[in-house]
Amino acid sequence: MNEENYDVVVVGAGPAGSLTARTAAEKGLDVLLIERNPEIGVPVRCAEGVTKEIEQFVEIEHRWVCAALKGMILYGPDGTEVRLSVADTEEMGYVVDRRLFDKSLARKAAQAGAEVRVKTQAFGVIHEEGYVKGVYANAAGENIRIRADVVVGADGVESRVGRWGGIDTRLSLADIGICAQFLMCDIEVNGDYFETYFGEHIAPKGSAWVFPKGEDSANVGLGISGDVSTEKHRALDYLNAFVTTKFPNGEILAEIYGAVPLSGPVYETVANGLVLVGDAARHVNPVNGGGILQALKGGALAGDVIAKAVEEKNVSKRRLMEYERRWRREFGRVLAAGLKMKNILVGLSSRELTHFFHSLAGEIELKEYSERACMKEIVKKNPTLLFSLLRMIL
Repeated sequence: MNEENYDVVVVGAGPAGSLTARTAAEKGLDVLLIERNPEIGVPVRCAEGVTKEIEQFVEIEHRWVCAALKGMILYGPDGTEVRLSVADTEEMGYVVDRRLFDKSLARKAAQAGAEVRVKTQAFGVIHEEGYVKGVYANAAGENIRIRADVVVGADGVESRVGRWGGIDTRLSLADIGICAQFLMCDIEVNGDYFETYFGEHIAPKGSAWVFPKGEDSANVGLGISGDVSTEKHRALDYLNAFVTTKFPNGEILAEIYGAVPLSGPVYETVANGLVLVGDAARHVNPVNGGGILQALKGGALAGDVIAKAVEEKNVSKRRLMEYERRWRREFGRVLAAGLKMKNILVGLSSRELTHFFHSLAGEIELKEYSERACMKEIVKKNPTLLFSLLRMIL
C-alpha cells in the first residue's frame, strides 16, 4: 500500500472542510483535502439559504448568488405572517448555488496551498499509541495510507471519521431532520424574501420552505423529524402535498433528499489527533436546520488551532480542546438556545403554535441580523412562552 505524508488531512470538501483546509494552509501547513465524490458540491443536499454573516469568511461572488433577499417571512399554521427584516439594509441574506459555492471555497483552499483531491474516500483511520495518525483511503480504485499529524472529520451527519476515532456520532431518530426538496420553475415566488411555513399538517415537527432562485424558480423543500417519518408519512409525501396545494402548475427540475443533525452539540469534537467540524460536529442550529455559517466559523477556528498545535508538536486532545472552547464561546450558546427553542415549538399543539404566531404577527425589524438577534426578538415578543430561553441568549 502506497503511503503519503501531510501535516493535516481533511475528509470532506464541504464548507467546513474547505475553510479548515484553507486556514491551515494559509498558516503554512501541508494540507490534503479529500472528497469522495467525483465533483465538489455535487450532490446538493441543502436549501442553499445563507445570511450576510458569511461575509466575515468569504468574499461574495455574484456567479454563485442566485438571489439577494431583504428578509424572511414565517407563516403560522393558519397563515399568520411574521415578517423579519433588517433596518437600513437592502439585503439580509442570499440563496446560493451550492455547486458553485462549494467549488469556490475549495478553490480558495487550493490557492492557499492545500492539495485538493476528488474521488478519494476514507475507509478507516490509522491508530498509533492512542492517537489518530491519518486515514486509509481509496483513490480511484487504489488503496493508500495517508499519514497526518491531525485528521479533520468534515464528513457530515453521523461522521464515520469521528466514530473510527472513538467519538460516538450516532443520532437518534428524534435528532435527525429528514428532508426532501424540489428545484421548481414556472411558479410565482416572492423574490424578496425567504419563506418558511409551519404547521402539523404541513411538516410535523418541522417546516417547509420556499427560497427563490430567480424570477420564476425556487427551492421548495420540507423537513420533518425522523421519529415521525413512517412509510406513508415521509418528507417526500408531505412535500408532494405542499407543492400540489401551493404550486399545482409548477415544473420540477430536480429532486434532493438528505438528513440534518438537529441534536445540538452533545459530544466533544476533538480527540488525540482528531478534530470534527461542520455537520460532523453537529454545528447546525436545531431550530432552523441552518449550518453553513457555523461550518465557516468552525472551520476557521479549527484551522487556526490545528496550525498552532502542529507547530508546537502537540496534537493531543488536551491541546486541541482550544478549538472546543473557542467554538462553544463563539456560537455554542446560540446552538443550545436553538435546541431549546426547537423542543418548545415541536411540543406545541396546533392551537398553541397558532397562538404563538399570533403573538408575533406583523413586522419585526432588527437592528442587525444574526441568529442570536433573531431569537432575542422572538423572546421579547412572547416572553411567557419562551421565558426559559432568556438566560441562554441575552
